[in-house]
Amino acid sequence: MKNSLAAIAIALLPAGGPAKDIATPAVGTGDTTNFPTIGEVVRTDPALDALIAPGAEIEVLADGFVWSEGPVWVPSDGGGHLLFSDIPRNSVMRWEEGVGVSLFLKPSGYTGVDDYGREPGSNGLLIDAEGQLVSCEHGDRRLSVMTRGGGKRTLVDSYEGRRLNSPNDACFKSNGDIYFTDPPYGLPEGHRDRRRELDFCGVYRLAEDGELTLLTKEMTRPNGIAFSPDEGTLYVAQSDPKAAIWKEFPVGEDGTLGAGEIFYDATADVGKLPGLPDGLKVDAAGNLWATGPGGVSIFSPDGKRLGRISTGQNTSNCVWGDDGGTLYITADMYLCRIRTKTKGAGW
Repeated sequence: MKNSLAAIAIALLPAGGPAKDIATPAVGTGDTTNFPTIGEVVRTDPALDALIAPGAEIEVLADGFVWSEGPVWVPSDGGGHLLFSDIPRNSVMRWEEGVGVSLFLKPSGYTGVDDYGREPGSNGLLIDAEGQLVSCEHGDRRLSVMTRGGGKRTLVDSYEGRRLNSPNDACFKSNGDIYFTDPPYGLPEGHRDRRRELDFCGVYRLAEDGELTLLTKEMTRPNGIAFSPDEGTLYVAQSDPKAAIWKEFPVGEDGTLGAGEIFYDATADVGKLPGLPDGLKVDAAGNLWATGPGGVSIFSPDGKRLGRISTGQNTSNCVWGDDGGTLYITADMYLCRIRTKTKGAGW
C-alpha cells in the first residue's frame, strides 16, 4: 500500500512543493525518538491497567496544525506511515517515524474556486482493500476514492437526488460496505447553510455495488463511527453539546440497523472538560476508545468508563497503528500517540 499511495502523492503535489500556507510543524519533523509529552492518563477503574501500562506517556509527534483529524494507518512491509487531515487547510498530511511530517495532498476536500468557510477539507480517512485512500470530503460533500492512476473518483455525493451535508467519518464492514455519518459541520454556515439540501443528519451504508441506504436519521449530530469486533454492533458518536452521547445499534444480517440505545452519556462533562464526542475506534477485546470531553475515554463493552487519555485539548480522533498496539491521536493542533497493551480490532 505504501508504494501505491506514495506514487499518487507525487502525482498530486504541486510542482513547486508543499503549499505555502502549510506551516512547518514545530516538533517531530526529523529523525528523533525524543518526543515531548503532554497530558496524563486518568485511571478510574483498575481494569485500565490491563490496557495502558502505568507510566505510559502521550507523545507529541508534531504540531502546528489548525485542526487535525481523521488519522489512518497505511501499513507497508517496512512498517508504515500515518495520514491525517488538517481540515481548515484543505490538506492531508503524512507522518512517518524517522522522517516527520510532510504535505501529502492539497486540496483534500474542496476543489472549488470560491472561499468555502472554515472547514473545507477532508475529515475521516480510510484505506480500502486495494490500498486506496477513501476520504470523507467536507467541501465537495462526498465520499471519494483516490485511484491508482492518480485521480479521484466520487463514490457517493447525494441521497435521493439531494446533496449530502458534509460526510464526516466512516468505517468499513468486512464485506466492503462503507458506513458513514453526515452532519453539517463542513458547510460554511453549518446547519443553517442555504446550500443545505437535506433537513436531517444521516447515518448511511454505501454497499459495494453503489447502493446507498439511509440507516437512521435519529441522531442530531452523528460523528465518529465504528463496529464491534464481531460487527454485531455499530457505535456512533453524537457531537451535540445538548446531548453529548455515544449510541450503539444492533446490526442485522442484511446490514441495516435495529433500534439504537445510549451506550454512554457525557453531557454532564460538556463545558467542564474540553471537547465533544467525536472519532472512535474499538480494540480486539471490544473496548471502545472514543474521543470526547477530556480526551480519549476508554469504555468496556458494557459501557463502563475505565479511564481517559487526557490530552488537555479538544481531541478529534484516533487510530491504531504500528503493530496494532499504538494509538495515534489527533488533538487540535497536535498529532500524538500512546503505546497500549491491547491491539485494535482487526489486527
